[in-house]
Amino acid sequence: MLPVAARRAFFQTAFEKRAAQLYTKLGLGPAGLSLAVFREGLVGYYNLRQASHTASPPLLTLIDFSRSSQEKRLWVINVEQARVLFHTLVAHGKASGADVPMAFSNKDGSEMSSLGFYRTAPTTYTGKHGLSLKLMGLDPGFNTNAESRAVVVHGAEYVCEDFVRAHGRLGRSQGCPALPVAETPAIVQAIKGGSVLYLHGPTGAGYRSQWLNLDTAVAAFAGSR
Repeated sequence: MLPVAARRAFFQTAFEKRAAQLYTKLGLGPAGLSLAVFREGLVGYYNLRQASHTASPPLLTLIDFSRSSQEKRLWVINVEQARVLFHTLVAHGKASGADVPMAFSNKDGSEMSSLGFYRTAPTTYTGKHGLSLKLMGLDPGFNTNAESRAVVVHGAEYVCEDFVRAHGRLGRSQGCPALPVAETPAIVQAIKGGSVLYLHGPTGAGYRSQWLNLDTAVAAFAGSR
């Protein structure tokens, strides 16, 4: 058997190779997602899968708020099957900025988006925006007030190409990652049940997380093989 250090190095190399292979196979580069952001999401995905005490879908939803709202900046990825299930527009909070969000908050009433890792609710519900899905924030100081702020995944008429053409940017929410109305039912039904969602922000946003610990992610990755 390999020594502990050698075994750790072996699986870290395997993890990095897997991340690079998935990134290429999924076509994420041409679609506008950087390898660095995808890798962060994958690190959190393995850490959270390890931390979960219940079975959850092998899905990673990535939202890259370092990108313009005019671009499709949400991806839903089945990690086990190496498939992109959805790639679409997503709105940010109105107080976070105009086209590219620059300010983020965990405070009630801020009307800003909140960075970090989330777990989706077990089931959907129907609210004022139609079929919706609650999110549980997992990063203290960054998104743990998501439930009290009613930050949920929902559809909105202002999340569409027509709005972008008319205004030069997407419409904005009160902090929710709002989706195109037509795509919302399929997306929320797919990601419900405790799957992982990662909301990434621009450089300088000051985000940090226990879920970005590479050593524990590599150990979880090794245990899943």
